[in-house]
Amino acid sequence: MQPTLHGKRALVTGGGRGIGAAVARELAAAGARVVVCGRKLADLEALASEISGEAIACDLTDRAATDAMVAKVGAVDILVNNAGAAESAPLEATSDALWDRIVELDATSPFRVTRALVPAMIKAGWGRVVNIASNAGVSGYAYTSAYCAAKHAMVGWTRALAIDLARTGVTINALCPGWVETAMAHEAVARIADKTGRSEADAKKTLEAMSPQRRMIQPAEVAHAAVMLCADVARGIHGQTIVIDGGAILK
Repeated sequence: MQPTLHGKRALVTGGGRGIGAAVARELAAAGARVVVCGRKLADLEALASEISGEAIACDLTDRAATDAMVAKVGAVDILVNNAGAAESAPLEATSDALWDRIVELDATSPFRVTRALVPAMIKAGWGRVVNIASNAGVSGYAYTSAYCAAKHAMVGWTRALAIDLARTGVTINALCPGWVETAMAHEAVARIADKTGRSEADAKKTLEAMSPQRRMIQPAEVAHAAVMLCADVARGIHGQTIVIDGGAILK
């Protein structure tokens, strides 16, 4: 049963496509008023029009722009930290610039947005923070040291903040999907095909084989879990790392 979120206001970062767009749609369907932010204003505005929400363009690696976005959004009841990126390279090719880009977007920016918006939730006595991490945040994968480090950091500060917030009425949890069928996954498939000479269909099967279910997770599956965590009756689910990958990593 879908929770009732009427009267709640939500911010979804990276909300223009993929998991973020699916979460925004699910929140709106539950009655929440949704603000989506991201880099591509056209995508954001199209989604905002669809769900009667609000769109704000923001590059979360730009700290001044992020601060301005947070000030414009104001208080929210629900924060979904979804914006993120992945880049792959062996250790010797992982430059400082690559490391800094991934860590800034995937770990530092969601922490800064959370730090800015949670105090109002605490004052209100109710709030939900859902961090979209990755199963790379609880495991390791080849050629993704920066990404794995950033997602482990997100999981780590989720657990730490959960202790700080335990008596406030605000919950925080991390969802850790495996490969989700989004544009990011399709880009990875294209890279694998290009580097190995295999067809994209075969490259996709390589990613699907990482799950015992032999498939990619759909964005709607992650969105369902995210919105369920926002229900009043989910208040006991706090500080958790919930893996959504078809059983690839069992915790």
